[in-house]
This record gives sequence, C-alpha cells and structure tokens, in this order.
Amino acid sequence: MTTRTPTPPPLDDDLEALLRRMRLPHIRRTAPEVLATARAQRWEPAEVLRVLLVEEVAGRDRSSTATRLAAAGFPAGKTFDAWNPELSSIPAPTQAALRTLEWVGRRENLVVCGPSGTGKTMFLEALGHTAVTAGRKVAWFSLETLGILVRRHRADDSVTRAISRILRADLIVVDDIGLLPVAVDAAEGLYRLVDAAYEKRSIAVSSNLHPSGFDEIMPKTLAGATVDRLLHHAHLCATTGDSVRLAQATTGKGVTPLT
Repeated sequence: MTTRTPTPPPLDDDLEALLRRMRLPHIRRTAPEVLATARAQRWEPAEVLRVLLVEEVAGRDRSSTATRLAAAGFPAGKTFDAWNPELSSIPAPTQAALRTLEWVGRRENLVVCGPSGTGKTMFLEALGHTAVTAGRKVAWFSLETLGILVRRHRADDSVTRAISRILRADLIVVDDIGLLPVAVDAAEGLYRLVDAAYEKRSIAVSSNLHPSGFDEIMPKTLAGATVDRLLHHAHLCATTGDSVRLAQATTGKGVTPLT
C-alpha cells in the first residue's frame, strides 16, 4: 500500500496577492511546499528565504532560456548531446575551442564549409544551443529568409532598422550558403548583415562553397565586399569526407527497422 504525501496548505490570499503583484511566480508556485517543509524541519527564517529566492532565480533562468530558444528559430533542435565528435572532420581541439564560445565574446566569426552531409548545420545548431544555454541571444537564418526580410522592408525603406534588430543577438547564423544560386535580395541581405555586424557581433556561416567561391552564386561586387568583412576576424573550418546521412541510409541506420 502506497502512502500519499499530504498536499501542503495553500498560501493565504493576501500573501498570494502580494507575490502576484511583485511578479514572483516561481516563489508563489513552490512556497506552499517549502513552507510546509520548513515548519516540519524547523528551518531558520533565513534558510526559508534562501530556498525561496533560489527557486525564483532558477525558474526565471529556465524561462529566459526557453524564450531565447524560441526566438532563435533553430531548424531541428540538435544539440551536442547527439553530436559525435569522432565523425566530424573538424579537428577535435578546434571543436573543443569553438564550444567554449570565447570567439563569440571576442565578436569573431565562424565559417564552416564543405560537402553536404558532413555535419556543418548540426555543428552550428549545437553551438547555437550552447550559446543560448550560456545566456546569449542567437538568431538563425537561411539566405532565403534574409531575402524575404529585405523585400518586406524595402517597401518602406526600413531594411536598416530590420538589420539593426537582428544585431540584438550575440550570435547570428546563416545556414546553407551555396546550395542554390543566390537571389539579388538575398545577396543584399547577406552583405548588409555582415557589414552591420562587422566587429560588433559574431556571424557563423555554413556553406557548400569556400567563401572564395561566393562570386559564383552572387554578384561579384557584393561577394567580394561580403567575404572581405566576413573573413577578416573569422575561424575557417573545412569539412571533408562522405555524407554521414548517406552512410547511415546505406547501412540501414537512418530508420528504425520495420517489424
């Protein structure tokens, strides 16, 4: 026979109202249980206060992290929990150094280029999640979404303001450059973003092309100006090898076997 833990008595209406007015939702949620435990174990008043404040701070941290994750717009939710560093052609010391995020603090850039399926997007997304967990703001874009942003704001001449709002993030990721020819609006958006972020924010880029080949997919003048600013303070990682996705598919590891 299981013994049910008695439900702690609710807070007094006046105390509940005060906590609501002071916007302390996490204390309000945990206070009944904490106070019941404090009475049973005869805690000192200072200990009760400490436990309640720790709960409030931890709850706010969780809420802030969830808000930053939602705002980042990550494509798949991949983190380093699912990352196998041994499968990546990026040297292990380089992976470890990038994961410290010290380069973000120095407002340096990161360019990861190489064939499809070699872990570029997953690595950048995992870095983005690490940054969010560390309290930094991240914004995730594709070239297409940058082009849409430019077109939407060109009508009222507010492109500069839109780019400035993006720069509220500490780390801005532009994913999958080089898969398709770049529309003029997207090329302009990439240049504007890189130019505005230069020495102010960190930009991380994944590309099937080395940046020296960007003039193959976008106007040469814009490509030159973009790459010049992007690479000036950048870490360049070139991935090599076969597609991990293709290897998993051909060995039957891409799906759960049918029964």
